Amino acid sequence: MSGLPDRKELEVRRMLEGPHPAVPTDLAAQAAVRGARLLRRRRALRRAGWTLLVLAAIAFAVWASIVRPWVVPPSTIAPPLDW
Repeated sequence: MSGLPDRKELEVRRMLEGPHPAVPTDLAAQAAVRGARLLRRRRALRRAGWTLLVLAAIAFAVWASIVRPWVVPPSTIAPPLDW
């Protein structure tokens, strides 16, 4: 292996040493505003999801208490036995 740097390394060094693009002065403020907006949106979605989950659980409990799906309906195939 030779001591000469390869083409990719030379290209990276040239990019790092070359002129850098100008950075907007309010970049940090824009990033903070965008981050706050993303956090608010994420928090609202999480809150809405938990609310929907709780409402679905309550609706299921009310339905189950009214319909009582665990009770076996009486059989209608044969008449009841009378002794």
